[in-house]
Amino acid sequence: MSTPKLLIIQPDLSDPAGPLGTWLREAGAELDVRLPPRHEIPESLDGYDGVVCLGGGMGAQDDEKHPWLAQVRRLLAAAAGASMPTLGICLGAQLLTVATGGRVVKGDAGPEIGPGLVAKKDVAWMDPLFADLPMVQDVVQFHTDAIEQLPPGAELLGSAPRYQHQAFRLNRRVYGIQFHIETTPAVLKAWADAEPDLAAYARPGVFETEALTRLHEDIAETWRPFAERFVRLADGELEPAQDKSRMLPLA
Repeated sequence: MSTPKLLIIQPDLSDPAGPLGTWLREAGAELDVRLPPRHEIPESLDGYDGVVCLGGGMGAQDDEKHPWLAQVRRLLAAAAGASMPTLGICLGAQLLTVATGGRVVKGDAGPEIGPGLVAKKDVAWMDPLFADLPMVQDVVQFHTDAIEQLPPGAELLGSAPRYQHQAFRLNRRVYGIQFHIETTPAVLKAWADAEPDLAAYARPGVFETEALTRLHEDIAETWRPFAERFVRLADGELEPAQDKSRMLPLA
């Protein structure tokens, strides 16, 4: 097995790769972590086998305050166009959505904060990354913006009652998830402390240490194998999703 090289774009100091980064490395990946604007964002994806874009507190089109977001969107559009293994997480999924023709808006159902559950859609049962996930997965939510319209050609993989577009796939190897799988109890507690008005939308007690520890144990059990499969996809060991154009219609 070779060592796939993954570009990790970290838009916000407060949201590092955390356990996800550990799972990716343990699965055999080499990580090149870039924290803009402190670190330069590559002009191209030459030399990389996959891309992961993490979350952040800014909006997906907040270019006036964060002009480097335009380059992130360009890279994500290039990755999607080349069908390079790609994973966008929360803001990363929103950036991927906008970069490939979808739409992100302020969520009209209010903030989605704290532990959540996401249910698999029919397409997910045949997906190389999602098929082995449980029917309902534990996740972390911490967002006010939402994916209102998926990019053209994208397929919905996961949904939740408040916001439908929780996980999607594009061009066989490109994935966006509206939720977080990379946090730790300390990171999530820090977000809640920094944004008390948002934290107030969560259920009582969810930011207590014991509750956060249980939550992240459940997330690790579910999402560590997912991260391992992503590395296998980037390495070429795992076959991508079936091409929709080659799928035969049901009788």
